[in-house]
Amino acid sequence: MFLENAVNINEQFGWIEVICGSMFSGKTEELIRRLKRAQFAKQKIEIFKPSIDLRYNDELVTSHDQNQIRSTPVPAAANIPILADGCDVVGIDEAQFFDNEIIKVCNDLANTGVRVIVAGLDMDYQGNPFGPMPGLMATAEYVTKVHAVCTRTGNLANYSYRTSSEDDLVILGEKESYEPLSRSAFFNVKKKNNQSKKKNKNL
Repeated sequence: MFLENAVNINEQFGWIEVICGSMFSGKTEELIRRLKRAQFAKQKIEIFKPSIDLRYNDELVTSHDQNQIRSTPVPAAANIPILADGCDVVGIDEAQFFDNEIIKVCNDLANTGVRVIVAGLDMDYQGNPFGPMPGLMATAEYVTKVHAVCTRTGNLANYSYRTSSEDDLVILGEKESYEPLSRSAFFNVKKKNNQSKKKNKNL
């Protein structure tokens, strides 16, 4: 269980918390929970998300179970520091869609006393580390990895398997495009798909 850091008034530095995992693992739900606790404590908060993420609402961070909190969509990580001026807590959702500048932005904010809470996919649909997430996890004080339930085995799932045929790295989608899989289910599906491709190539 994650516990908020104790505040030492003699130390002006903030910190970074990363919430990561697969699709449908509750990343955004946990981000919203932490932000609402800070909001209830009357801390000044600001939430950001990449402007390309328009799945639910262009100005709301929304979890899969429709829990919501108002946010500011930004086209690039460089926009965040100006908009976050004077904040106690900064939340960032879908961090994997930002470029590596987000790592510097988060560390700069933490170095000025801001609590930074970041949520994002740690792996892409191919099972590879996703964008700036490894760098964020390496520099964060706290990393929480959450899991979904595998739709095929019922075990813990940490892979986001793309069920649609697109091969672009970034494809925004929900249950119609992705399913959470365990390690064994993910690699069995990949193996089956590779065998199918080889068979079709030989025809």
